[in-house]
Amino acid sequence: GVMLLIFCVLPAGMSRSAWLAAGVSCLCVYAWHMDWTDKFRLLWQQQRQRVVMVVVGGFCVLLLAGYLLFVLKPDSARGRLFMWKITCRAIAEKPLTGYGIHNFAAAYGNAQETYFAAGDYEPWEERVAGSPEYAFNEYLQAAVELGIPLAVCLLVVVVLCLYRGVRKGRYGICGAILSLMIFSFSSYPLQLPVFIVTFGGLLVACLSGADRWQWLGLAVSVGIIGGFRLKNDLQVEQACREWMNARVLYNAGAYQSAEKEYGRLYPLLRDRASFLFEYGHGLHKQQQFSKSNRILKEALQRSCDPMILNVIGKNYQQMGDCLSAEDWFIRSTHRLPGRIYPYYLLAKLYAEPSFRQPDKFEKMKRMVLTKEPKVHSTAIRQMREEIKKIQLIFVHIKKDE
Repeated sequence: GVMLLIFCVLPAGMSRSAWLAAGVSCLCVYAWHMDWTDKFRLLWQQQRQRVVMVVVGGFCVLLLAGYLLFVLKPDSARGRLFMWKITCRAIAEKPLTGYGIHNFAAAYGNAQETYFAAGDYEPWEERVAGSPEYAFNEYLQAAVELGIPLAVCLLVVVVLCLYRGVRKGRYGICGAILSLMIFSFSSYPLQLPVFIVTFGGLLVACLSGADRWQWLGLAVSVGIIGGFRLKNDLQVEQACREWMNARVLYNAGAYQSAEKEYGRLYPLLRDRASFLFEYGHGLHKQQQFSKSNRILKEALQRSCDPMILNVIGKNYQQMGDCLSAEDWFIRSTHRLPGRIYPYYLLAKLYAEPSFRQPDKFEKMKRMVLTKEPKVHSTAIRQMREEIKKIQLIFVHIKKDE
């Protein structure tokens, strides 16, 4: 019955990770109930050649299934593989200590920026690159944030709990843990509080005995911990609601009124990258460039979005520091080289009378006019038209000279 419910819901989600997790966990639960281990050992002793053929055939079927899942959404699969590649490069920089909890995005952004800056990459990597909040692999994300040793220790604890649960015959609970572990290979369930609580409860259920007092003690402990967390969570929830109201002012262009609200909410929401970006961008619009940069540099510790780099660069440009502006715009082109906007900003910077550099302008102009965007839009058309107008101004200046 449970399997039928799973098969009714999963196809609509088009999640290959969920399909795999559900299929493998259901198969394992069935195998544990049917005691396949002893049967396989007996079959291996009696018909070894046939077992080898079946295993090889099953492996081939798995390879075919993997290929079909890849073909289903190829760019998505390539993007996931590229994301893991960059994540591994970030891990290699700090393999033992990690970057700290909630610092994945900053570490990933710097690693991707370094990778593209070297110039040795495939065209498809530029196409599928993005600015993710999570690694879409909990094991790699744990290694980035906590370091490899601590991540391995946590994994060993989970495996031991799973082993203990199987030994106690709690196959349904172990199947749920296994499903979550498989799903974690290509998604980010443990970045959501509900999955963390569920996962912790399942692990405890594997270890606890049948004594009702143990379960009562566990329930009381969870209630006490939850009570301490509740006050802070309610404050943050209320702050988020007020942020949504302030966002209406921000989107309407009422930046001065919005700034007062963002400043008031800042102590509670300073760990949210989108809040910090809106706050910093609103300050940029009010020409408070130094304060804007301070807030946006905080946002860089929570996000790898290249738009943050662009706005910081524009702040420096408005303050007259064109060299710093150039550095930040170039960083943006390295972080996501598929975006046209930072090349457009560089072209405009090189056309500034106080920083005019015709050769660099020509190079950036070609990038803006010839680079193929992921999605054609009105904004791209307007940028290209403006660059053509700036080019005409350059031509007139050369004639006058």
